[in-house]
Amino acid sequence: MRAMLLCAGLSTRLGPLGAERPKPMLPVCGIPILAYGVANLVAHGVTELVINTHHLGEVIQRELGDGRQYGARIQYIHEPVILGTGGGLKHALALLDPDGRDEPFLSCNGKLIFDVDLTALVDAYRRAAAGEAAAGGELLGMMVVRRVPDALDWGAVDVQDGRVRDILGTGEHMFCGVHVTRPSVVARLPDGEACMIRQGYLPWLRAGGVVRAFDHAGGHAGGYFAEHSTPERYVESNRALLGGAQLRHPPGRLTGIDPMARIHPSASIEEPVRIGAGAVIGPGVAIGPYTVVGDGAVVNASISGAVVWAGARVDAPPAGPIVT
Repeated sequence: MRAMLLCAGLSTRLGPLGAERPKPMLPVCGIPILAYGVANLVAHGVTELVINTHHLGEVIQRELGDGRQYGARIQYIHEPVILGTGGGLKHALALLDPDGRDEPFLSCNGKLIFDVDLTALVDAYRRAAAGEAAAGGELLGMMVVRRVPDALDWGAVDVQDGRVRDILGTGEHMFCGVHVTRPSVVARLPDGEACMIRQGYLPWLRAGGVVRAFDHAGGHAGGYFAEHSTPERYVESNRALLGGAQLRHPPGRLTGIDPMARIHPSASIEEPVRIGAGAVIGPGVAIGPYTVVGDGAVVNASISGAVVWAGARVDAPPAGPIVT
């Protein structure tokens, strides 16, 4: 099975952070968000990956490369003009279905850290697709959803008996940005910019099509979910993973002090923290809990609850929780 990681956004809601790095490459506990998605896919046996790029796409290609460091094979496709969640998939069909076999594939939002059981998802999709085919029908896709109290704020999904009945109306679930579908389904989207929901699943549902739901919290194995579209959510994700939120397939070590970090004997460290390789903590500095100090960063002022990016320098108490 192949998968596509959608990364062709503008990161505008992140403000200055998004001007420095594309959203999927923001470091969480010192590791790019996108690496979490790649690691989870590879752990479930999905190693043939496609990533679409737009804003600062060269950062993604430079840091992830061909995917070999993660056990994957990554191909990139650039979008000079953003094509949306559906148009981006359609634009990449030659990479997602190179043999024309119309095999199902995974689509995952690149700004997520999501501990979803992809093996269970694909198995559920195959069973549902076989059932629809046996009844003379067709399964258009399977969306990962989760029940949340603020579903309307996320674009509510109405789920009844495992089927998606409506989207962007009323309902108690949100779409989690991961779904399984087939190339022949995506090919039905209009050319150019298209949303997989607004120009795909939603009108197809209203025409009688079948889309199934995989409930992330409804009996299927799954855990941590974080979306990083705002600085506040980004900081909270760092805090949650430092605080012990569990990932079954993390892309690396998320807490602790790297052996190659240099900590002055008079400095004090209060866990939980993540201090990266080559980081320097100066004399008398107090590093408070829930702090990330990236690789090679230099900290000469006491900080707490902060995220310091790799290579950054802190010589005075920072004005905010993120130091780039």
